[in-house]
Amino acid sequence: MDAILKTKMGKYYIQFSDNGLSLLSFDIPSKCINDGEKTIFAKDVQKQLDEYFTGKRKKFELLLDLKGTSFQMKVWKELSKISYGKTLSYGDISKKINLPKGARAIGGANNKNPLPIIIPCHRVIQSDGKLGGYAGGLVLKQQLLDLEQKNI
Repeated sequence: MDAILKTKMGKYYIQFSDNGLSLLSFDIPSKCINDGEKTIFAKDVQKQLDEYFTGKRKKFELLLDLKGTSFQMKVWKELSKISYGKTLSYGDISKKINLPKGARAIGGANNKNPLPIIIPCHRVIQSDGKLGGYAGGLVLKQQLLDLEQKNI
């Protein structure tokens, strides 16, 4: 199933199954099966995103239906542990998963994160403090980090 969600910080395309949310995308397809009536699950995703964007929600409570390699899953699990309002470098994450020289590999797994914002890859920055990349663009990444700093 899929839906388009409209929030104060833009539109998002989601895909989900009975098992949970599997995709949150910044790219809106020209054709979406459920662009009108939203399911209860899609409404809950919408509500939690709205709460996050207004600073009322610090952690998402959604069923997730993730698919990826075992390495990607390990990285995404570690990303989910980064506290609201905090940042870690790619190198920090690589050390946490016992891959000390794996910063580039962490970047690659970050890039494949199917649930940005929900799995907070925006909280991962370069070791020199620069933002690095972000699927939603660096402006949105900075906005998300600023939002969290403001609402700690």
